Amino acid sequence: MRILIALTYYRPHVSGLTIYAERLARGLARRGHVVTVLTSRFAPTLALRETVDGVAIVRVPILAKLSKGVIMPRFPRYAADCIGNCDVINVHMPQFEAALLAGLARLGRRGVVLTYQCDLRLPHGLLNRIVEASLRPLNHLAASAAHAVVTTSEDYASHSTYLSRHTGKLHAIAPPVDLPEPSAAETERLVARWQLNDGVRIGFAARFAAEKGVEYLLRALPAVVEAEPGTRVIFTGAYKDTVGEEDYWQQLAPLLERYRDRVVFLDLLPAEAMPSFYALCDVIAVTSLNSTEAFGMVQVEAMLCGTPVVATDLPGVREPVRRTGMGRIVPPRDPDALAAALLDVIRNRAQYVRPRAAVAAAFDLERSLSQYEQLFESVAR
Repeated sequence: MRILIALTYYRPHVSGLTIYAERLARGLARRGHVVTVLTSRFAPTLALRETVDGVAIVRVPILAKLSKGVIMPRFPRYAADCIGNCDVINVHMPQFEAALLAGLARLGRRGVVLTYQCDLRLPHGLLNRIVEASLRPLNHLAASAAHAVVTTSEDYASHSTYLSRHTGKLHAIAPPVDLPEPSAAETERLVARWQLNDGVRIGFAARFAAEKGVEYLLRALPAVVEAEPGTRVIFTGAYKDTVGEEDYWQQLAPLLERYRDRVVFLDLLPAEAMPSFYALCDVIAVTSLNSTEAFGMVQVEAMLCGTPVVATDLPGVREPVRRTGMGRIVPPRDPDALAAALLDVIRNRAQYVRPRAAVAAAFDLERSLSQYEQLFESVAR
């Protein structure tokens, strides 16, 4: 089968959405399908066309960046060419061009599957409100043209205003999580490199974006440190110059300065180092605030490496802990509850850890790939 996957940002951009799409593309290519990714050339150093891990990547030149999106005048021509060479197109949303892609595919009698990654909640500002308002009707047009819509969980779908209008097309498929076991040698190297030998280590793996709730983790930190002296928060991910989050970084600056002795910024670790990052942490914090976070794959990744999680009680985000019991769920925006849950997991860690096989069974990569494969085959017909 010839599969086209379309999304605004792809590797080397790092976000949950890009990692999801990359794992899906590589997994389907590994199964023998011809997979092409249509995306933006968001950096001028990127090749317009290349093949990575068996996946052909086509990047459309951009004219300018707009909030978290990009303007690509030549996109329709690129899209038409790619759609003409596929059997089914998988559009990852949010994406401004989703309705155009779905419409072109239907005109060409191709199968259309949307993957609705999350709601779009942009930072404050008139321009961002205009962008959000313009996307709503386009998103519904895309769903109307699609044969099927994939969501990360039934929990998220049942609480989404957008998805509730398209229930007849919904399919809940767990995000593809593909993570090897941690290397003891690499874990020791990271510990030595960043001088992390002593004290409790709270991990946080995400971009610094307003919806991630970093400030609530920082506000919970004093209570944790009082009970467990030597505690530090270990960050990995894009934190400076994050697209569309410049104001948020400025807002965080005073808190980061206040707790600079308790915060360690690792480099943006490569994918192969992430298992060891999770393994060196005592607990992972997922402090998301709203429906821009629909799942949080880092939770499953951490659990596969033997590290429990404290996550906020949001639709979809609470699913990994619910399914495995490997952690605690707390209300969003509540640093006191967050601190109490972190301390509970730190002090009673053995009660929360589950075997890797149990986590892998709950979130099986091959099962997710098979569900996508079956869905693509059905809509292609």
